[in-house]
Amino acid sequence: MMRTSLTVRNVTKQFSGQTAVNDVSFSLEPGERVALLGHNGAGKTTLFKMILGFLKRDRGEIEVLGDLPGSDGARKHMAYLPESVAFSNVLRGREVLAFYARLKGVAQAEVGPLLERVGLAEAANRRVATYSKGMRQRLGLAQALIGQPKLVLLDEPTSGLDPISRQNVYDLIAEIAGQGTSVLMSSHALTELAPRTDRILILSKGTLVADDSLTGLRAKAGLPIKLKVWTRPGAAPEVAATLGSKQMNGRSVDIDCRLDEKIPLLSAIGALGPLVEDVEVHAPGLDDIYRHFSETVHKGA
Repeated sequence: MMRTSLTVRNVTKQFSGQTAVNDVSFSLEPGERVALLGHNGAGKTTLFKMILGFLKRDRGEIEVLGDLPGSDGARKHMAYLPESVAFSNVLRGREVLAFYARLKGVAQAEVGPLLERVGLAEAANRRVATYSKGMRQRLGLAQALIGQPKLVLLDEPTSGLDPISRQNVYDLIAEIAGQGTSVLMSSHALTELAPRTDRILILSKGTLVADDSLTGLRAKAGLPIKLKVWTRPGAAPEVAATLGSKQMNGRSVDIDCRLDEKIPLLSAIGALGPLVEDVEVHAPGLDDIYRHFSETVHKGA
């Protein structure tokens, strides 16, 4: 029986009477990629620090692969990449990884392949002082993966990276998750994050307001699906009347529908034959879902 990589149970943390994390519970299974979303001040950093053992919780329990946060057992099997990584400027990239490999008791033979995996093989012998922010971020990711950790916490892992490097980071995350490593990542890059996670957690005012897959959150939010029907010249009024829409824009007809209405509506559009030239279907994105669940709490719902 596989144990959870991370269990957070009814955890609360306060600072000077203000609640930063409020009765939060969730767990991570081996190999899961989970996104932790929330506005600045939502409690993400506080939660990360408690999982890492940097902060003590006021109430609740946290287990990291069955061990307490900050214990030798927990530190041995987990890794953390902060948003802004800092390494000695006088060291070379290879020396940085060699240093952390020794700290973790890992063979030096791991260093070269890790630098290759994050795209820094050619810069391995350059001093960190010459690295761009993106290169430092990739070096930090390589450092976090030393020793094949079972749980990795990533805080804005693609910050400062160009589009190709961001894609490479997500590919690497998928690779280690496929090998059984659980990944909890905090990010504001919602659009690029959506298809690259198995589950999404949303924090708002310290409270966990959502915990599900993107598909599950779409269903719970009940946000409308938007269809844009492109018509033959002059056919928009007839198409709009047939489909019961009052939203026309030149040759297009715009329709909002519920999830359970989508297939019947597409069938009705298909039945219009040559009156219709194309159909665009826009499901609610992660930005829309995040806004929905965050605003629900802010409105006191």
